[in-house]
Amino acid sequence: MKNYQAPQDLLKGRVILVTGAGQGIGKTAALTFAAHGATVILHGRSVKKLEAVYDEIETAGHPQPAIFPLDLSKAEDKDFAAMAAGIGGQLGRLDGILHNAAKVDRPQPLEDQTLEQWLPLLRVNLAAPFALTRACLPLLKASPDASILMTSETHGHTPTAFWGGFAVAKSGVETLVKIWAQELEVYPTLRINTVVPGPVQSPQRLRTYPGERKDSLPKPETLMPLYLYLMGPDSHGTSGQIIEANH
Repeated sequence: MKNYQAPQDLLKGRVILVTGAGQGIGKTAALTFAAHGATVILHGRSVKKLEAVYDEIETAGHPQPAIFPLDLSKAEDKDFAAMAAGIGGQLGRLDGILHNAAKVDRPQPLEDQTLEQWLPLLRVNLAAPFALTRACLPLLKASPDASILMTSETHGHTPTAFWGGFAVAKSGVETLVKIWAQELEVYPTLRINTVVPGPVQSPQRLRTYPGERKDSLPKPETLMPLYLYLMGPDSHGTSGQIIEANH
């Protein structure tokens, strides 16, 4: 997967939703998927950031993307249902989701964290990927080849002190994917997997490791062969896996 060479038209004709597409890994993935032929749906909170990614995709001559802004910390089932209906109505299909949106607080001991801190962490990092996937399942089941890709994190994959609600939520994502992979076995054209990206240059990393030298880390582009493999047809039959990215 690490050395995967994706054909230029790997995702041609496909519609792929990327959450958290305004910056970091999500932005890089959206640009990469578009460059390989996908019509990308850009999700995020900041319309300004999404419009910048939209313009970059259009300027490059890739398929025209779409923008669906939504605050995952406040979204309810009706909002996710409306989003799925909008995708179906405007684009007519959905062939993949990359759940990349994340909320993270500065590391601190559990005894110092409050319920008010935990609930947004659980909503954005765990509940929203569940609810959005559930809302989009009819579209994904109708696709001839669909891939759901969720994002875990190093401290959720291997629980570590001081990462609290964020690590718990990301650990929950891994369990969610394993359960859903089993339940979706009856749909051979639909797969779901988890990626643990590891340390890369991103706004999230800058926030949690402010003293770290940014240029000492790999760029998000190094992850893209893996993301392309898992989103494209060559990963058909791979489901329920937790994949740690190897830089």
